[in-house]
Amino acid sequence: MERRAARRDKDEESAEPGGERPASASALLTLNVGGYLYITQRKTVQRYPDSLLEGAVSGRTPCPLDADGHFFLDRDGLLFRHVLNFLRNGELLLPEGFREYGLLAQEADHLGLRALAAEVRARWEREQAATRESTFLEVTDQHDRSQGLRVFCSAPDFISRLKARIVQVSKSRLDGFPEEFSVSPNVLQFKYFVKSENGTRLVLKEDSTFVCTLEALKFEAIMLALRGGFRLLTNLDPAKGSIVHSDALHFIK
Repeated sequence: MERRAARRDKDEESAEPGGERPASASALLTLNVGGYLYITQRKTVQRYPDSLLEGAVSGRTPCPLDADGHFFLDRDGLLFRHVLNFLRNGELLLPEGFREYGLLAQEADHLGLRALAAEVRARWEREQAATRESTFLEVTDQHDRSQGLRVFCSAPDFISRLKARIVQVSKSRLDGFPEEFSVSPNVLQFKYFVKSENGTRLVLKEDSTFVCTLEALKFEAIMLALRGGFRLLTNLDPAKGSIVHSDALHFIK
């Protein structure tokens, strides 16, 4: 009881005439971070006792003031909104497509917010892992004899499966997939129509009577992708009609 009374007397002494508290004792404060002004509650920036922000507000850590008397931090003002949201919510909430993890982790380190720095780096690692594990597939068709059909996949096993579906027939025998169409383990490039004057042609392995035109090869690649769990990213143009008439198709898995 005596302790509470003493605190109340001290608060009354610090109050201005009329019962109003001075601005320095207000529950709100303004932070100037790299020229960006943020208004928040003192208890928000004091959430983590060992942080630079808490030290500045409590007076333990020297912090310069701007011309208006606001605490000034020479840091990234735009990124600080994510720091403040973390202090307000107690969790890391970032907009979709956020990519500045390295910068945000650096800001958290400087401010002494170890919990935020750890969460940012953990999120960054998960994002990088997801990117590494994703498989990208691109099927492009220039509708041109000199360019033809190009199939790129970040996973070479898809290219191998596609090659296994196609064989070359010449003089009534199966010669396997023609390696002249293999640019690399990740790329197939069919640069011309796949039936020559001497009768050599590409066919589907299951049906040696079906001649593979470029359109048929493109359809085969699309169906193999969809059956393999790839998701189409490209917005199809209704004016193109069938999916095989699209100039470029992009898939992800």
